Amino acid sequence: MKIFLTGAALLAGLALAGPVAAAPGQCSMTGYGSFDCDVTADGGGITFVLPDGQTFVFAHMADGEGPGYLLPAEARPGRYPTELGVFRPVEGEDGCWLGDKDAITFCAALVQ
Repeated sequence: MKIFLTGAALLAGLALAGPVAAAPGQCSMTGYGSFDCDVTADGGGITFVLPDGQTFVFAHMADGEGPGYLLPAEARPGRYPTELGVFRPVEGEDGCWLGDKDAITFCAALVQ
């Protein structure tokens, strides 16, 4: 069963599990479709690995909003993340956010 949580509830729930906690989930992102993932909360954000090996990072700042970044599959010193702009919760779609830069949408649901 998939449990879709609002942005704030997902972040708060994972944060209570510890400083770095991964939970099995179902994720989706524009250009990747839906896929199984491990959703990790670290310092007030959401992180998961995309099917191509890149890592998506959402850094929660306030009111469910925050910047998103893509880290290369083989991150090395001197390589910078790709900035994806600010993401805001999608009204009526719990656990989903929309980016202002390229209209990228991502969703994260915990599987229980």
